[in-house]
Amino acid sequence: MKSFKDYQGASEEEKLKEMAASAEKESAAEELTRKIAAAYSGKSSGDMMMSILRQAEESKRCGTLTNEEIDEFYQTFSPMLDGVQKRRLKQIVERLKSI
Repeated sequence: MKSFKDYQGASEEEKLKEMAASAEKESAAEELTRKIAAAYSGKSSGDMMMSILRQAEESKRCGTLTNEEIDEFYQTFSPMLDGVQKRRLKQIVERLKSI
């Protein structure tokens, strides 16, 4: 591209593919959030966090959990937490990402 006049954005088909991929990621994260919430309903927050952490560490070591997915998890759950809980979750996220 030599100038802005020469720019021809992505085709409509490419745009639709990008939008579909983005929506698929969002729906997968939302589904995971619902499943986790249902699985831990009625349990203490400490029990819940330890179980999630164990599963996440195992998944990270197996290569089935990416740093991007960890960030998406944080973005999904952090708005529901108070300041102390957010800081604790952020520490856990950093720990997982370093594995």
